[in-house]
Amino acid sequence: MTLAAVTLSHSPLMYFTEPRPGVRDRAEAAFAGARAFIEAFAPDLVVLLGPDHYNGFLYDLMPPFCIGRAAQAIGDYQTAEGPVLVDHAAAGTIAEEVLGAGVDVALSESMYVDHGFAQPLQILFGGINRIPVVPVFINCVAVPLGPVRRVRLLGEAIGRAAGALSRRVLVVGSGGLSHDPPLPMLAGASPEVAARLISTGRHLTPGQRAEREQRVIDAGRAYARGTLTVAPLNPAWDRRLLDVLARGDLAELDAWTPESFAAEAGHSSHEARTSIAAYAALSAQGPYDTVSSFYEPIPEWIAGFAVTTARTR
Repeated sequence: MTLAAVTLSHSPLMYFTEPRPGVRDRAEAAFAGARAFIEAFAPDLVVLLGPDHYNGFLYDLMPPFCIGRAAQAIGDYQTAEGPVLVDHAAAGTIAEEVLGAGVDVALSESMYVDHGFAQPLQILFGGINRIPVVPVFINCVAVPLGPVRRVRLLGEAIGRAAGALSRRVLVVGSGGLSHDPPLPMLAGASPEVAARLISTGRHLTPGQRAEREQRVIDAGRAYARGTLTVAPLNPAWDRRLLDVLARGDLAELDAWTPESFAAEAGHSSHEARTSIAAYAALSAQGPYDTVSSFYEPIPEWIAGFAVTTARTR
């Protein structure tokens, strides 16, 4: 069984703020390279590992991991809205295998996903219903967060499960590297914000969603101007992580604590968990090689931005 992986950062600001000259062209070239890699690999199933930004998963029930056997995209930040083409049977099989491996994962027959899932599907495949998908939510935002070791074990279990399918499976990890956008936190939140984080944020009205998105867009533009104070991007941390992924020494990341992620690379750097899990899935099938790796810090998108491709030997 040959397994392949693509990891790519996403950003709600990608279609709303223009980065420095040449940056978008370089990012688009990296996307085009990933699409060519995918075309050559010719997958018939995608396992998509992604986060959520308090849209589908909230504190009324926040699992560390969840596999969807059906999924609906909410259509935020100019991404597609509607049902995702989910392979119900494959999702169930993978869930059973992951649970059998001793990794506790929730199962959803009605998963809501946001731009963290829809954007990579649009960039890589042209839409949310172009190829069968197994969506896997990894909590990367809501504290408390489990140890990185659990993420690695999840990825390894998914890799073994994918191998058992006897299909050409592409594992996609969707998440930024260092970044610290102004996401709300439950601790110390106002009653209104706390209610949104606990339950009411799952089904916003169009007006409420537009208002929320505009706040994020305004914050992104302010950060690019240097008038918003959040943790800076950390290219050194990003490159160190990319180097570990490329070398395949994933157990080295077990010592990277959630606290160190936030302190060194910002609270949303936990989205790198999706890349860790994707490479761990590859490692479960044996040695792998990184085929391409693009990285650039893009403050206008509030993201240490990366696109990588890899496959087993």
